[in-house]
Amino acid sequence: MIDEYEPAAPADRKTAEEWFAEVRRHERRGELFRAFDLARRGLEHFPDNLALRHRAVLCLASTGAWRRAAELLKKLDLDGVPSVPLSASLGLAVATLQPRLMKDAALAMPLGAQRDAAILAAAEAYGRVFQAARAAGNAEAYYPGVNAATLHVLARRQSAADAVAREVLDELTRCAAEPKSYFEAATELEAKLVLGDLVGARASAAVVRAVIRNPDHADYRGQSSTVRQLRLLVDAKGLAEVWLDELRPPRIIHYVGHIIAAPDQPGRFPAVQEAQVAHRITALLEQRDVAVGYGSLAAGADILFAEALLARGASVHLVLPFDRADFVEASVRLAGGRWEERFAICLAAAEKSGTVRYATDGEYLGDDHLFSYCSQLAMGLALLQARHLSTEAEQIAVWDGRPASGPAGTAADRELWSRTGMAQHTISVPSGSTPPSAPVPESERLERRPRAMLFGDVHGFSRLTDAQLRSFIRLILGSLAEVIGRHRADILLANTWGDGLFVVFDDAGKAASCALDLQEALASIDRIANGLPDDLGLRVGLHLGPAYSARDPILGRENFFGAHVSRAARIEPVTPEGCVYVTETMAAVLALHNSHAFTCEYVGMTEAAKGYGSMRMFLLERAAAPS
Repeated sequence: MIDEYEPAAPADRKTAEEWFAEVRRHERRGELFRAFDLARRGLEHFPDNLALRHRAVLCLASTGAWRRAAELLKKLDLDGVPSVPLSASLGLAVATLQPRLMKDAALAMPLGAQRDAAILAAAEAYGRVFQAARAAGNAEAYYPGVNAATLHVLARRQSAADAVAREVLDELTRCAAEPKSYFEAATELEAKLVLGDLVGARASAAVVRAVIRNPDHADYRGQSSTVRQLRLLVDAKGLAEVWLDELRPPRIIHYVGHIIAAPDQPGRFPAVQEAQVAHRITALLEQRDVAVGYGSLAAGADILFAEALLARGASVHLVLPFDRADFVEASVRLAGGRWEERFAICLAAAEKSGTVRYATDGEYLGDDHLFSYCSQLAMGLALLQARHLSTEAEQIAVWDGRPASGPAGTAADRELWSRTGMAQHTISVPSGSTPPSAPVPESERLERRPRAMLFGDVHGFSRLTDAQLRSFIRLILGSLAEVIGRHRADILLANTWGDGLFVVFDDAGKAASCALDLQEALASIDRIANGLPDDLGLRVGLHLGPAYSARDPILGRENFFGAHVSRAARIEPVTPEGCVYVTETMAAVLALHNSHAFTCEYVGMTEAAKGYGSMRMFLLERAAAPS
């Protein structure tokens, strides 16, 4: 998958301040992956810049990757005494990183005494920063203070929570100016909820709502942080979810719909309905307060959604299924009129924002499965961003109510989204006739199905002596073979060469389960006791993408081919031992189908092996049991 974005000015001519501004721009828009990647790139040029170091850790933690963020905190030397005094905003921001990661780690623990102790430790860490910042005269000291108060509530230390909350409110009264900033108003709301002052909290909530309605505020990462924090209090105090409803960042949509018919031609979306559908899309986006949309850019419904999103200043994330020229030919030009020009305008706007992806950079070759693959990717990406921003995701479809006639299309996409349990809305169009599709000659058709492809490698194999090979084959390969055997019914192909492993699945979730089982099997082996090096480690990479299957004339059986097989093979060599790395496509499809079973923590743009380019990588783990 291609995901291109570039800062406005050449990287080697940007100042540290320009890098920081670029990071903050994407952060405020809720594009946390991109914000983190830009912070890392800025640090390549300005490795000592404290503001960029702070933002890299904060943005990574905000994606939910708190373990990786904790590692980065130490790597960037931010876990000690900050070099900027606590009287400065940046000094306070750096000082609160460690308590924030302590809080994230504590909340991820299962219920019990150990979790309670970790929550209390985080509360006390925030409390120390609060008192030190107050002593230093920092007007923003309320931030660590209110975090300490809320964590004391979670640790069932209400008297301590009340005491800190009152100090926070005193601090706000003494230091805050009018009108209140977003974070001042949100802190006041949180402190009043800690104290059980629901009347006062409602008044503060009204102020918060007024601030976030101001488009100049538009800090979706900040809003999502507030919602996550308030949810802790709402759950702990048994309050209604309504406290959070109007404070969430605007919702994110996946949009989909029929290609419009050419004028005076039959189709599922008649051309005469364009103005009416466009009006309903605009009204619905306003009613739903949509800030981000994910979808494709075919003539008709897709372009109408993209135009309406751009007109309201929302972010448009475009996912095209294959090569641009082929897409225009297959999904735009046939509608006639100005649709090709409108396509180019929308695409250029998204390219300028860096929000264009290609599900595959190959050709169409008459393979409609690529459209389905593209839709799944767009849906998964929408769900990932909604989760990071603690907001709602909804699908809006322009649909004639008729069932799908193939593996892809509006009806198929609606059915797929409905399985997530997320909100869904339909803009109905009159049921017109379905025009016959232009047949693709058999000689030009190449059917590729989305496959989950696993590559594994035992690092350290090449250093084994001949005497150690017998134990390696019996224990290491034997354990891996046992795992493969348990998953055999779900496997399309399993191949090995020496210490290498290539396994292909139809289902992303089953591939993810097998990959983690492989790691757990190897970790359970006492290598030293069996005469093997202790540093033997398994590296596993997973990618989901369209692959072509055919009988391999050399192997004499079915094998899998294509650019995405090569892409999958380039992930494993850059994966740390003991880990499973997955690409963004794999993470997105797991978010769509298997969010209850797996989590994918963002690693960042990672250079793939053999000069294959940079790809967004995620660390795959099993989802924790609900606490």
